[in-house]
Amino acid sequence: MERKKNVLLKLFLSTLYLSAFTFGGGYVIVTLMKKKLVDDYHWIEEDEMLDLVAIAQSAPGPIAVNGAIVVGYKLAGIMGVLVAITGTIIPPFMIIAIISVCYNAFRNNYFVSQMLEGMQAGVGAVIASVTYEMGAGIVVNKDIISILIMIGAFTAACVFGVNVICIVLVCAVLGMLRTLAGKRRGTT
Repeated sequence: MERKKNVLLKLFLSTLYLSAFTFGGGYVIVTLMKKKLVDDYHWIEEDEMLDLVAIAQSAPGPIAVNGAIVVGYKLAGIMGVLVAITGTIIPPFMIIAIISVCYNAFRNNYFVSQMLEGMQAGVGAVIASVTYEMGAGIVVNKDIISILIMIGAFTAACVFGVNVICIVLVCAVLGMLRTLAGKRRGTT
């Protein structure tokens, strides 16, 4: 029981920290989640992190909350889900509440607008870093089918402008077909 309380406290503080220091949207949190959950705490493996991102991206709602749900459930069941969601939603709720009160003062402030533009550039770099790390992990495994799926998804999104939802759904179907084929061959 004491161990579960420790895990729940650590889970709450981790999701609170991740959520409090993630600016710029859902993809930025992936880097922080990987560092905290995979590298620091070893709660999940790198492959599980890829699965977590896929689930979080394909489910409705923010990636941070969806990721917290998956990790919370894996670590401590329904109580872990509740604790992780609570830790994840407190910082944005507080920040938005404060900003909404002070919105008119911030709206036309030159320094605030310049700060936000600088943050956008930093967010772009973080997203590029995550993309590189996750893509490199797939390439290092030398799994030709995964590499072809990755290249196809990138091409569909960046060259042909295919909606991300369609890409995620097609990749999910390909993953299911691949798993079923592997089970039939006895390789999974």
